[in-house]
Amino acid sequence: MIDSQWDAFQTGFEHFAVERVAQYGEFDIDRLMATAGIVHSAKKIAGTIANAKALIALDRQFGSIEAYLARFGSYDELRADVRKRLAFMGDLSTYYWLFRTGNPVPRFEDWIALQPKDHPRMREMVTTGRAEGRSSERAGF
Repeated sequence: MIDSQWDAFQTGFEHFAVERVAQYGEFDIDRLMATAGIVHSAKKIAGTIANAKALIALDRQFGSIEAYLARFGSYDELRADVRKRLAFMGDLSTYYWLFRTGNPVPRFEDWIALQPKDHPRMREMVTTGRAEGRSSERAGF
């Protein structure tokens, strides 16, 4: 569903410019709730704003997002910490975020084997990302 609405999300959230999204307030939540073509969930919109603020805080606390990510010895440790710090970031979202930003993740085939169900769209996105040279898959993290 999100994939089919991605263009509207990018436009509505100003291409996810972290500094801009972190400044959003109630007016912006109302604006996005009225924007055609995106999921109308005030909680998820507020979560996206909170995540922008959290990314800025992580950048300040650790010197960069890369430095924050590098402090973990395993994907499971990182995923658990991300889940505490960022809204709506379960295993699937964490894997995809790291994969698409070129950060180390377990090999997709190893990771998906541990998931309770298959994610065909995720499989397609990883295949596309690999073809574009965007992955940093590393067995064993």
